[in-house]
Amino acid sequence: MHPAAAHPAAPAESHSLYPELDATALTAFATALESGDAAGLPPARAADVRAARASAVFSRGKVTGACGDLLDAALWRHTAPGPRAVVVMPSPWTALGWTAYAVQAAALAARGYDVLAYTVRGFGRSDGQADFAGPLDVADGRRALEHLLERAAGPVTRIGFLGVSYGAGIGLLVAAHDPRVDAVAALSAWGDLGEVLYENSTRRAAAVQALLASAGRARLSPETERALEDVLADRDPEGTLRWAQQRSPSAHVKEFNRRRVAVFLAHAWHETVFPANQTLGLFGELTGPKRLDLSVGDHCGPESAGLLGLPSPVWTDAHRWLDHHLCGAANGVEEEGEVRSEVMWSRALEPSAALPAPGGNVRRLYLTGGAPPAGFGGLAGEPEHGWAAGVLCGVDTPAAAADAVVRSGYAEMAGLPKPYPGGEIGAAAAAAVTAAWAGDPAEETLRVRGVPRLRVTYRAANSGSTFVAYLLDLAPDGSARLITHAPFSDLHSPPDSLIGADIDLQAAAYDVPRGHRLLLVAAARDPFYGDANLPRATLAFTSPEPTPSYLEVPVG
Repeated sequence: MHPAAAHPAAPAESHSLYPELDATALTAFATALESGDAAGLPPARAADVRAARASAVFSRGKVTGACGDLLDAALWRHTAPGPRAVVVMPSPWTALGWTAYAVQAAALAARGYDVLAYTVRGFGRSDGQADFAGPLDVADGRRALEHLLERAAGPVTRIGFLGVSYGAGIGLLVAAHDPRVDAVAALSAWGDLGEVLYENSTRRAAAVQALLASAGRARLSPETERALEDVLADRDPEGTLRWAQQRSPSAHVKEFNRRRVAVFLAHAWHETVFPANQTLGLFGELTGPKRLDLSVGDHCGPESAGLLGLPSPVWTDAHRWLDHHLCGAANGVEEEGEVRSEVMWSRALEPSAALPAPGGNVRRLYLTGGAPPAGFGGLAGEPEHGWAAGVLCGVDTPAAAADAVVRSGYAEMAGLPKPYPGGEIGAAAAAAVTAAWAGDPAEETLRVRGVPRLRVTYRAANSGSTFVAYLLDLAPDGSARLITHAPFSDLHSPPDSLIGADIDLQAAAYDVPRGHRLLLVAAARDPFYGDANLPRATLAFTSPEPTPSYLEVPVG
């Protein structure tokens, strides 16, 4: 372990993964569901309470989970004896517990479902210790389903799980283990927890710190706390990855596919907690009914409004998914296509059958030498060899993934993405603090759709090295906006050796306007990641003749 890597710096962040949730409003709504007195609620929420109470009996109680632990829960139960579909909702990573779902669960009850929402172990008023979607959480989900089935007034036709964030991951894992589950709607879930913790062998320190900080007074199991703290302390990555494997829905794809479980996933492009590619990887491996919504924003941002009862395209799609696959509703879900992308920053919606969109192509741009004092190298149609671009380690740069975990995405949703100063990036490149390569001005709108890929060679003086690659949209006035990025670490090459890095940047749907340029930046330090560099060491990027360095951009 390198001395500088043990305690990576982290950006300022909220102590909640869901900063827009209004605990007071949600608690008042839940209280009105129980009492029937909705006088203090806004008119729309009061109407929701009346509709839910007219459809189903609401009650609070406890579910007996694994090891006899009691889980705080709420039940919406119809008393008519006819056949009915049911939905189970495990709570997010918050002390609010099932209350976070009060509005949405009531809406499902009004649509005819029996619904059980419960607070996962270790959080809020539930017993036990948080297992981070481990075997105890899976057992709890199955016990919650049994609790609901035992209280149904008539035959249960089909079964679904619906969750946000932590509850979404638990829902996917229960569906993988329980053959009774027919459909899942998982919003802001993870597919591969190992990639959440280590992206391209790089510790995702800020995401882990956010998980620990937002746990608040939750009771984490010693195994969970140790795994997360090991990431921050840069120790035992193999053990952490083994722990994460068991908790990864992607490890159970064969079971999803064998039973053709209908899976709806929703995710944000610039996720700072669960990066998008690992969820896209799960989606790509599913062969049963599936759908993916990709939206502007960050973790749970696109669905937060819906949790409060406000209009939300993601929640509308989730309801329609369950209606179709649990109740047989002919609502056009299958005809809408498998992927719905929200383009940055226009918010235009693009349905397609895959990502990248069919009929697209890949544009290869080779990295070429720099031209001081501007600082930028080039992105060209032909390779150029013999150049070198140095990057100083241990120094903050104008290129950073975001200003804050989660909250930066809310600014993006408001049409205010983080500005990047192109001039400062160029000056940093001229000073060898970063390396940067700019393409020619676009002759027409460049529609980036999918996963950009970077193949680059660099020399590291030490046995451990890390850099972060950023792809930006550089405007004629020198301002820039982030399209996507990804980190890379090499932990095993001998000192002073040439290292070939093949990196998938995070997927994007971004329109680069006419006259703007693509800007690729490499920096050795980003506060979102733990790095393996020694302070003041240098990484030297180059492009050998046998293996030229290039960027591949998927163009829709």
